Amino acid sequence: MSDPLVEAALAARARAYAPYSRFAVGAALRTAEGAIHAGCNVENAAYPQGTCAEAGAIAAMALAGGGRIAEVVVAGGGAAPCTPCGGCRQKIREFAAPDTLVRMVDAEGRLLLRATLAELLPHSFGPDNLAGAAA
Repeated sequence: MSDPLVEAALAARARAYAPYSRFAVGAALRTAEGAIHAGCNVENAAYPQGTCAEAGAIAAMALAGGGRIAEVVVAGGGAAPCTPCGGCRQKIREFAAPDTLVRMVDAEGRLLLRATLAELLPHSFGPDNLAGAAA
């Protein structure tokens, strides 16, 4: 069975720029409207200046006018799940609800871990926490 979200994450992973760690990552997200946006990690010789695949996918979504994430797939290498880093979990939270599904797959697209955003980022702080906040 074909899974367009997994396929998009794997295609993005194939385009990753990871000459230093050699750890390619691709991510794809599906918006509430059904659009798919992907991103890959892009490393930099000044290590903290690199960007994560999830951040790239979110930026592509924002550029296309999307606003809500319905599901995320992260494709890494190796036998261990490539979970989003802490910063990316918070970036996903900006556009996703705590019950949003996040799937981690290997380089062949096999499911390694399935979790909700709340399981990955418990007790999160999101835009809804600011609703009605006094200035």
